Amino acid sequence: MHQSYLLEAFPKKFQLKDSFACQVRPLKAGDETAFHEFFMEVPDQERMFIKHRVTEPEIIKEWCEKIDYGRNLPLLAFYEKRVIGAATLHQQLGGWKRHIGRVSVLVHAKYRGRGLARALVNQIVDLARHIGLDKVEAEFIGEQEAAIKMFALLGFSNLIRLPDYVKDMQAISHDYVLMGLDLKTDEEYAGMG
Repeated sequence: MHQSYLLEAFPKKFQLKDSFACQVRPLKAGDETAFHEFFMEVPDQERMFIKHRVTEPEIIKEWCEKIDYGRNLPLLAFYEKRVIGAATLHQQLGGWKRHIGRVSVLVHAKYRGRGLARALVNQIVDLARHIGLDKVEAEFIGEQEAAIKMFALLGFSNLIRLPDYVKDMQAISHDYVLMGLDLKTDEEYAGMG
């Protein structure tokens, strides 16, 4: 199924813990300022684990101007016109990992504990399943214990842990953790005989 058809279901209203509600929709060109402000409010100790230099407005501007939902499908959570969370489905359009999507998620510190990260990841996994991906994976550094636990509760399993394998933006080494989730159902496996 094609992404554009699936994206017609957005925006969606998410009802979370404590009667907290927010709206979720894909990134669009006009989101540049709100998206950059979101990243600027990420605590420094967390921002150093983001793979891109999200404090640079040019990076966010490029993301918003060159949206390619087939390669990167970002969903943004809004509360009162403010971005409070983001989750992205990253895809390889060719090659030996074309059947595997990668999930990333980040929620504003002020809005954590309400189930937003879980809801966003579930939405991304659902999109991945509907566009025909077989698996999704998520990458972490070893210290991201809360995120690793949440992904485990969503059915992701540890695929690998490599000690001192990656370096953050401060050049400090950390364990690399790769988790994965198989999207094929038992019925799909049964039909593969």
